[in-house]
Amino acid sequence: MFEQYPKIRPPLPDRIETIYAEQYRSNREGETLASKAAQTAESWMHRQVARDVLGQPSERRSTLELGSGTLNQLPYEPEVGPYDIVEPFSDLYVDSPAVSRVRDAWSDVSQVPDGARYDRITSVAALEHISNLPEVVARCGLLLSSGGVFRAAIPSEGTFLWEAGWRLTTGLEFKLKHGLDYGSFMRHEHVNTAREIRNILEFFFGRADCRFFGLARSISLYQFYACTHPVTARCNDYLQQLAT
Repeated sequence: MFEQYPKIRPPLPDRIETIYAEQYRSNREGETLASKAAQTAESWMHRQVARDVLGQPSERRSTLELGSGTLNQLPYEPEVGPYDIVEPFSDLYVDSPAVSRVRDAWSDVSQVPDGARYDRITSVAALEHISNLPEVVARCGLLLSSGGVFRAAIPSEGTFLWEAGWRLTTGLEFKLKHGLDYGSFMRHEHVNTAREIRNILEFFFGRADCRFFGLARSISLYQFYACTHPVTARCNDYLQQLAT
């Protein structure tokens, strides 16, 4: 079912590769007018992921966040229990004022101890970037505690509205500033469409409830999934196939 994984990330043109790190951090931290506007819209994703713990600070819950970046999800969430992260680029979070809230950090989900269990596994605008997404989701299914929830918010990559949105904001700003096509950056970064992500979540979880920021799933800017009842047999089988 997932023969195309792990996906091969399209290479960046040389001129964009030289400014890649600068552009990535600028987008994450909202340093430009367009990225600030994008962050305002993206707050919908952050709020959706945090809804299950808002107003319930007395209930202890452990959390693992995938692709935590600059830790920009933490301001949306009260401290309700241990908070671990998976983020391959440690430079993004080491200087964050929120880093004191992080218990453990790993660069890959495969490094999380097999015996670890989490009440929540969260992700904000990260799943579209992961080239081995089925493996990551399968591992998360096995890391959830009984009754745990995988909560993921994603851009509606692969839809007309999403592409029009970035082309008229960040893409236009990038073109005016650097004279380069932002589409090359996006194709390098977003290797998974929203439909592909949905298919993977629905395969490894018995239930994947969806909300969207728009008129419909296919006419939206963002989507949110709350996934429960991991199909552990499928998770184990897929990981065993990768190991052989």
